[in-house]
Amino acid sequence: MDGCMKERLPGCMNGRCMYIIPFSMGPVGSPLAKIGIQLTDSPYVVASMRIMTRIGTSVLKCLNSSDSTEFVRCMHTVGRADSTDPEQVRKANLRLPTWACDPDRVLIAHYPLRREIVSYGSGYGGNSLLGKKCFALRIASWIGRDEGWLAEHMLIMRVKNPEGKVRYVAAAFPSACGKTNLAMMEPSLPGWEVKCVGDDIAWMKFDSEGRLRAINPENGFFGVAPGTSQKTNPNALDMVHRNTIFTNVAFTERGDVYWEGMDPSYDLNSTKVISWQGIPYWKQGMRTMDGDKINAAHPNSRFCTPLSECKVADPLYNSAEGVPIDAIIFGGRRPDTVPLVYQSFDWAHGVFLGSAMRSETTKAAADVTDKMRNDPFAMRPFFSYNFGGYLQHWLDMEKTGRQMPGIFHVNWFLRGEQNEFLWPGFGENVRILEWMFKRLDGDDSIARSTPIGMVPTNDGLRYSDLSKSVDMDRLLNVDPQLWSKEEEAIRSFLEGQLGTDCPAGITAQLESLKQRLAQ
Repeated sequence: MDGCMKERLPGCMNGRCMYIIPFSMGPVGSPLAKIGIQLTDSPYVVASMRIMTRIGTSVLKCLNSSDSTEFVRCMHTVGRADSTDPEQVRKANLRLPTWACDPDRVLIAHYPLRREIVSYGSGYGGNSLLGKKCFALRIASWIGRDEGWLAEHMLIMRVKNPEGKVRYVAAAFPSACGKTNLAMMEPSLPGWEVKCVGDDIAWMKFDSEGRLRAINPENGFFGVAPGTSQKTNPNALDMVHRNTIFTNVAFTERGDVYWEGMDPSYDLNSTKVISWQGIPYWKQGMRTMDGDKINAAHPNSRFCTPLSECKVADPLYNSAEGVPIDAIIFGGRRPDTVPLVYQSFDWAHGVFLGSAMRSETTKAAADVTDKMRNDPFAMRPFFSYNFGGYLQHWLDMEKTGRQMPGIFHVNWFLRGEQNEFLWPGFGENVRILEWMFKRLDGDDSIARSTPIGMVPTNDGLRYSDLSKSVDMDRLLNVDPQLWSKEEEAIRSFLEGQLGTDCPAGITAQLESLKQRLAQ
């Protein structure tokens, strides 16, 4: 890897301005925060990092005044030097006229032992904003293993019920499973309130009193634009009107941005739309000569917005000590088999649920060949060390004296015979949170034991006042035959990925599931 970088890096910034960005992942000075320093030759990265992290002299002062001078070294270059040779400039502009990069030689390297990240050739997203997935998940999960905490691909939300009781929840979902929508949900039930601490990453550590506390190491949102609308996430749509950087969306001659699913009532005939690829006069239904659909916005186009612009941001999102986590939710996009919601029997069983997460594939998941993809803890692209060691690290979190959060699994995406969604989702998901609240309070009357975990009784969830009737028998069904196939798929995945590295605690959970299904 070092040899490959030595081929690429010499002279890669010639003629460009190099920027130095001291940044803090997490509130500056927080005992849960970590510091990084990034070098880059991209103004886009500088502007985006200013949104996504805490940057500037306060970070340097914190680094100078702390007992530890350790920081993560982050080096990024677009890999396209500004040559003084007119012929080289002409060739570069013909090939990539607007977006500086070196796509044929992109290389992103993580060095956990050296606390270092080197990114060459890409100017976009997580490949260049090195505080995001590179630092906040890959490097941080390694540091967390060494220091006894968790760096996870999770939202953090504050939920308050009508009685004024507040609980903080962390949740892990694969791409396109509604993570940002849940973090900013507008509850349909009167008196319920949801506030957002973060929509993507959580760093969690047990405090001296045995409570699991979490911070959002980021300071902004780097959200997928397509599908964000007044219906799916009105709070996100509201906040992107201010101080936002858009990447690979379409734009109009009126100066607006546009993406698929933004607003069904948007009059595309009254204004000229320029696609993300620069195609003028883009129209719905356009196709290539090969018949492929031409999108207005790239399916993974993004908005980058400060957390402070979110009107439902939790007042404690910048708390140095973090927020106390009462529950952890896992989920995925499953058309069948997995019920709407269920609860683990205990912590070890909950870790097993995280290890067994599977979801339909989406645009943001690269190198996927199967329709159903295993994505344990929604961390598959971000593991920085042995998967078996990662699972053992989670199992080891349970210690005497600690208040272990409840662990749940949800599936908003069950489909019926006509491929229709069986559950309305969005703001109605507060009904699932209401059930979780009661379970965390110890209400055993609203749950029944099944081979896969504790599932709501039919009257355990409030649903009679929904605008459309729902089939609760179908939504909460645990079919032993389907789950026997599921158990086989989980076993095949874990054995194939882990072999002898599978922790004994996970093997025991797999055997217990098989035995319960056989009864």
